[in-house]
Amino acid sequence: MNHSRNFDKVRKNHLIEVGIEWYDFACFGIVGATIISSLWILWMNEASAGKGASNNNKSGDFEALNLDENDDENLLVMAATTPRQRRQPNNNINMNNELGISQLWTSCWEGVHPLWLLFTRFSSLVTMAALVSLDVLDYDASIFFYYTEWTFTLVMIYFSMGIIASAYGSWQSIRKPPIVHEEMSEFIKRKSHERVSTNTTIAYYNEEKEIKGSVVDVQTPYVKDELKQGAIFWVYFVQVTYQTAAGAVILTDIVFWGLIFPFMTISHLRLNMLIMGLMHSMNAAFLLLDTALNNLPFPFFRIAYFVLWSCVYIIFQWIIHALGFSWWPYPFLELNSPWSPFWYLALAAIHIPCYAVYSLIVKAKHAILTKLFPQSFLG
Repeated sequence: MNHSRNFDKVRKNHLIEVGIEWYDFACFGIVGATIISSLWILWMNEASAGKGASNNNKSGDFEALNLDENDDENLLVMAATTPRQRRQPNNNINMNNELGISQLWTSCWEGVHPLWLLFTRFSSLVTMAALVSLDVLDYDASIFFYYTEWTFTLVMIYFSMGIIASAYGSWQSIRKPPIVHEEMSEFIKRKSHERVSTNTTIAYYNEEKEIKGSVVDVQTPYVKDELKQGAIFWVYFVQVTYQTAAGAVILTDIVFWGLIFPFMTISHLRLNMLIMGLMHSMNAAFLLLDTALNNLPFPFFRIAYFVLWSCVYIIFQWIIHALGFSWWPYPFLELNSPWSPFWYLALAAIHIPCYAVYSLIVKAKHAILTKLFPQSFLG
């Protein structure tokens, strides 16, 4: 009995020495429960997409790339027709496969060439890289201890991947001139009839077939397998990066302009307020510009990725402080107060309205622009 009491006393003294209190465990529990809840949300929603769900793109258009053996015509049509033509019901095309990887470079506006998205993404990336460089030069690389720089870097990663996709889409558009829709439909009907009558798959050829001056590039089985295996992950990763960055941008700007700028001074950082003001404005401006042009979905359940992103940052802060880092970039992340659990609960809760704001912007884009520009906005 005495031995047990002595052990408890030693353990309590050790916790006091390392500075761990009950409210620290409360903060650990809040972050841990948030991580588990986010993973559960993703498992419930993304798993349904992996099972081939086709319920009107409720899974965030992830299933738009679930190609099967009967999608030979879809591959041809995706490369040969406009987005509006692909959505016409008389095309006899599986609507689940209407976009595929092309959603990374196609615009929600009729007739907007992929080069426009390439230009806006490249300009945004160059400007953001310049701002980050100035910020590092003004202080040093420890600026990346801040959530702002993490978010800024995430947005830059999205634009980098978007540039690659847009460059590929632009190259495809230049390489493959548009063909006459009626002739393409007739070609598909003829090939479909031949496949049904012989109960065999249409033969694929690498050569280009000319139809009255228009070119049809018939895909090979290798290209189709590559699309099924590689493009699914690429599209998924770009979508998640975009959706996570959107919520994080709203959060950083609200915290900076609502809390840090008017009420707090960060004594450990000699901030250049012009650069910081630009960083907390241009990040949202560039992402909103991309949203106005892009064709990417924004399902609400992927708020879980945004929450996990913030949890990773918080755990990173815990680790570097356990290793001897002496100051906190944000006072509300400190663990030395009985009020800390309430701050952590507030931080967890604020993720919902931050992501909801951007989700409403995307919904308003489709709802309003579809009515204002019914002929040019594809939605």
